[in-house]
Amino acid sequence: MAINRDKNSYTIIFAIIMVLVVGSMLAGFASVLKPRIKANERFEKQQNILYAMGINDNDPENKNDVTFISTEIVEAEFTKYVTKQYVIEDGKATENNQAYLIDIKKEATKAKDPNYNRKLPLFVGEKNGEKLYVVPVRGKGLWDAIWGFVAVDNMMTIQGVYFDHKGETPGLGAEIKKRFFMDDFIGEEMLDGTVFKGVKVAKGNNDPVNTEKTDYEVDAIAGATITGDGVSAMLKKDIKMYVSYFRTLNN
Repeated sequence: MAINRDKNSYTIIFAIIMVLVVGSMLAGFASVLKPRIKANERFEKQQNILYAMGINDNDPENKNDVTFISTEIVEAEFTKYVTKQYVIEDGKATENNQAYLIDIKKEATKAKDPNYNRKLPLFVGEKNGEKLYVVPVRGKGLWDAIWGFVAVDNMMTIQGVYFDHKGETPGLGAEIKKRFFMDDFIGEEMLDGTVFKGVKVAKGNNDPVNTEKTDYEVDAIAGATITGDGVSAMLKKDIKMYVSYFRTLNN
């Protein structure tokens, strides 16, 4: 008997079958690709941490070039340069070689519960005989999330940064991930004696070439005031949580 394809029931049954088939296929693809997706997320985070430490493939002749260590060697380079990983919880630092897997966005959400002890990842590395401490930061730009990593020495003087964003405006707020902006932070002090000041992205800064490193400011990006304010806020809010740890290094 011929199937009547003009009936509504046929259309509904056909649609249900297609949804089930396509859904099964997508679920299968997701299952197959999940390990690779997780690996890529890990590689990206390692690349970002290393970039903040000044370990990258930037062209020294091209001041606009931002090039990460390739994914083929990033795990080996990460192991080479990042000598220790810590999780700071309730003021206590515990060594944990999986600290880079901590999602600081989820930790911030959990910390809204006053009974929850927030886990703070910290990465300790060595480059050219100098010890560096890398702190992850996350905040809000004009349109969506902004984040990054900040490498400091034991006195909390910035030695390098890497910033990124989800949806800032091209040519304006999106410039936070350009070298001309990120390099301005190198050498900036964040402590005034024992008082944590952070670093402010300042509109109307009187030091546009950024030679003054004790003013707790870098020059803002023209037309990106709200994104710049977001960078200032996340640096102060997130790095401040690590101040007690750095005090133990200098006692």
